[in-house]
Amino acid sequence: MKKYLILLTTLSLAYNCKSVNTKDSNSSITTQYIPKEDITTYFKATGNEPAWEIKIGKEKIIFTSLIQGKENLSYPSVKPTRAMDANIKMYQTSNATSSITITIQQTDCQDSMADLISSYKVSVEIKNNSEADFEKLEGCGKYITDYRLHDIWVLEELNGYKVSITDFQKELPRIEIDAEENRFMGFGGCNSISGSLFFEDNLLRFSKVISTLMACSPGNKEDEFTKAIQSTTTYAIKNNRLTLSNPSGKLLVFKKVD
Repeated sequence: MKKYLILLTTLSLAYNCKSVNTKDSNSSITTQYIPKEDITTYFKATGNEPAWEIKIGKEKIIFTSLIQGKENLSYPSVKPTRAMDANIKMYQTSNATSSITITIQQTDCQDSMADLISSYKVSVEIKNNSEADFEKLEGCGKYITDYRLHDIWVLEELNGYKVSITDFQKELPRIEIDAEENRFMGFGGCNSISGSLFFEDNLLRFSKVISTLMACSPGNKEDEFTKAIQSTTTYAIKNNRLTLSNPSGKLLVFKKVD
């Protein structure tokens, strides 16, 4: 029992540790973030009494706990079933020896042994094939924002068109994304902008966007830029380019800058 407690404590410390490096001392957002986490993991949840932890990744779901017979279990990852009228997802999967159902609901959740507030409540039902009933567990969780977003990005394309400085007042729009804190700041082409990120698996939104109120010159495309960024729902990163899209199509393409 003691060795599993040490294992869970070590996992928790590893998750909370981080390594950051600021490329520009004048920037308030760091430009390198290396998480102490498997890069394929996009959701993590923990609970107490008994202590347990779940990591949901692209290829597998890992359950570790202090429960006898369920200390370390691995399951194939599956697509969740989604509720129609709320942000609730259910994962049902199994392996050769056990089955698990994980329900994730977007609502404030307080850790039963700490003052930490998470954005997701997590319910787990798990049982070995030799058992008649599922064991029910409750805990809290969070999505782990893709660390590759954590950088400075300068606009190249806006709604399908290559942009130039003449489309804006002084310089091209840029955004600096802080994947650890889920926030961003930057320049919209005329005014400074900032806001929050909402991240889930295959989902990215720029929310609570605010800007300074400087008057922009005629023809400045800042309004078009800010409208596009607020319409984003998905993203892709390839060849040092960040592409932001929604169901209607590609909205913005940024180039990573060092």
